[in-house]
Amino acid sequence: MTTAILEESKSVSSEVSIDRWTGGTTTHTTDQVAEEVPIALVYHNVPHVVMLATPANFEDFGVGFTLSEGLVARPEEIREVEVTQGVDAVDVRMTVAWERFTELLHRRRNLTGRTGCGLCGAEKAEDAIRELPPVGPGTPVTIQDLHAAIEQLGTLQPINSRTGSVHGAAWVVPGQGIQFVREDVGRHNALDKAIGALVRSKADMAAGYMLVTSRASYEMVQKCATVGIAFLAAFSAPTAFAVRLAQKTGMTLVAFARRDRHVVYANPGRLTE
Repeated sequence: MTTAILEESKSVSSEVSIDRWTGGTTTHTTDQVAEEVPIALVYHNVPHVVMLATPANFEDFGVGFTLSEGLVARPEEIREVEVTQGVDAVDVRMTVAWERFTELLHRRRNLTGRTGCGLCGAEKAEDAIRELPPVGPGTPVTIQDLHAAIEQLGTLQPINSRTGSVHGAAWVVPGQGIQFVREDVGRHNALDKAIGALVRSKADMAAGYMLVTSRASYEMVQKCATVGIAFLAAFSAPTAFAVRLAQKTGMTLVAFARRDRHVVYANPGRLTE
């Protein structure tokens, strides 16, 4: 896989003037707000989908989206990634194995994806709800390790620290803690960026687990299962659809993962004392 980047990175936040009301007093000051830009994912010069996302980690996003959406079956089927940044938008142009591109043309998602979009661009139900094989055995995770990572993640989100409005997806290796974090205004985008970072670093998907600051919706479970991640922990609630998919694929699903509690919704065997 080769990567090219054109033009400099965009700012991930901007300073704006605000009136802050606290305890009956109004103060005129400034605040940092998160940026989001349209990012077009283009395959062999054919537009596929436009997503609103935080303008950072574009290559990770393109690679992670391509894999987690099942557009290719293996990382090596992604051949080239080129990022072109314009004034108001970003193009992530990719080439993939030719047989995958011909399949992609049949399930083209030429719709705009909003920041909170999960399956909004799928044209047919069978495109959105894919049959997935069981995940592998993964790796055991101790309760102590999980809660140490939950504590650690709060200190590793610089964009959210400034703006308070972005999600995080962290890759955690038991015994080693959080290896990296990707942030984005969209929870799916943050996860795709983290998956892309894993692939680009040639990390072992079976050696760790994903910790996300969002809810555990169906597509979050689907994305992890698609690339073989066997353990997903989320700060917020799951959906019943997500729980059923985790049970079906053998994934361990933990939600309400907070400093002093967590709830295991599927396949608790990987989480140990």
